[in-house]
Amino acid sequence: MQSFLYAHARDDANDAEALARRCLAQLGPIPPEATLGFLYATDRLGSELPGILEVLREAVPQLNWLGSVGMGIAATGQEYYEERALALMVCDIPRDSFRLIPNTAEDGARLPQETADWCREQGYCFGLLHAEPTFAATSDYIDDIQQSLPASFINGGLCSAEGNAFQIADGVFGDGISGVMFAPDVAIATDHTQGVSPLGPLHRVDEAQQNLVMQLDRRPALQVLKEDIGEVLARDLRKIGGYIFVGLPIRGSDTGDYLVRNLMGVDLEHGLIAVGDYMEGHEQLMFCRRDGNSATEDMQQMLARLAKRIDGRPIRGGIYVSCLGRGRHQFGEDSAELKLISSALGEFPLVGFFANGELYNGRLYGYTGVLTLFF
Repeated sequence: MQSFLYAHARDDANDAEALARRCLAQLGPIPPEATLGFLYATDRLGSELPGILEVLREAVPQLNWLGSVGMGIAATGQEYYEERALALMVCDIPRDSFRLIPNTAEDGARLPQETADWCREQGYCFGLLHAEPTFAATSDYIDDIQQSLPASFINGGLCSAEGNAFQIADGVFGDGISGVMFAPDVAIATDHTQGVSPLGPLHRVDEAQQNLVMQLDRRPALQVLKEDIGEVLARDLRKIGGYIFVGLPIRGSDTGDYLVRNLMGVDLEHGLIAVGDYMEGHEQLMFCRRDGNSATEDMQQMLARLAKRIDGRPIRGGIYVSCLGRGRHQFGEDSAELKLISSALGEFPLVGFFANGELYNGRLYGYTGVLTLFF
């Protein structure tokens, strides 16, 4: 197949297995060389995923399936929230060019030895991971991949759900981590976009303990925050919740990349700020603002970078993992975020989900969109 096959639909009949069959009908005839299927379902279908997967396996037994639930899911030009909906994409990637990472829920889990050996033989691997958001070993698992496979690039996201955050890895699981690793002969391009923009300059972190920052540039951290956000907001700090964030520069990045973390609170008496990350070891930070205009501008820049790299090559398919705080909350209704992708890169098979945290190049981001394209 030239383009991957994809389908998406909402479940108006309250029949999950019938929904799966509708999506199979949309896919059309599936060629024998098809090997891998991505499956994303809204969390309202979570408990019915085993039945959905059984229908798909019965219809196309040669496919390996992987994916996740999300409180929202994405397809080409379409976002689904607070309803029962399903998105599928079927790929014909050669079996010797990928390895599934089986689900594991063990603390201190490591990449299976057989998979690690295969990855080392490739010399370079690209990974897509799905993880349950409370799985404490996610960071250790990714660190283990990157330490044992220095030439690796890991994308993905943390499942999101009001209930159990199910994931799919040739089965349905309620916790742990799973995914797939691709060999270098699978042509992939990827980039990410932040949902915030810097407010002021970088500040030196002079004193911090756990998630508290006491001193920035040898001054009380709260005083520096007030100066950066301006007099109007500084008068009533209650207004900065959900609008002002902390950016932590990534050491060694030559693109000015940074991680966005929540500003958890302020201590007016002692001049402290609390950040949604451990601050010990971070040498600098900056304050950022989150608004729709900033997010749209940054996303358009990301898409322009990808368009330049694509250089007219046809896109076979894509995976988009975006933050729950983006989508309709930041770009507006009518699937505006997904339509930005189609507007810039054209129509192509795309599926994905809205996550509790986004993985890009092995780092856990927030308020970020991560786009992975196959050629």
